[in-house]
Amino acid sequence: MSLVARYLEANGIPTVVIATARDIVEYCGVARLLFVDFPLGSPCGVPFDAGMQTQILELALKMLESADQPGTTQVAPFTWPDGDAWKATIFTQEQPFLEGEAYENWMAAKERYRREKAKGEDA
Repeated sequence: MSLVARYLEANGIPTVVIATARDIVEYCGVARLLFVDFPLGSPCGVPFDAGMQTQILELALKMLESADQPGTTQVAPFTWPDGDAWKATIFTQEQPFLEGEAYENWMAAKERYRREKAKGEDA
């Protein structure tokens, strides 16, 4: 999708990409990104939550009007209703895009998750 957006932009058609994989989409260099910190496959919100989906679409359309610099990223102000446990199922040991303190924080979170899982608690 990012490459299609770049092609459209190059031919004079403005775009906004709504995405959950921020690092990948920013790396591709889209003009406008609305990042939604939700599980992969749910960039427009919780399934069947038409109100949330409408709000996300409205944010994207406003961004289309207001973003005045290429490479603009806006973070949608929503949280996944079931919490962040979904992140533990997709993030793996191989995190080449994390460096320094971000990598250390990620490793500490993984260790906390492993300890909780070993005790039989939900993460």
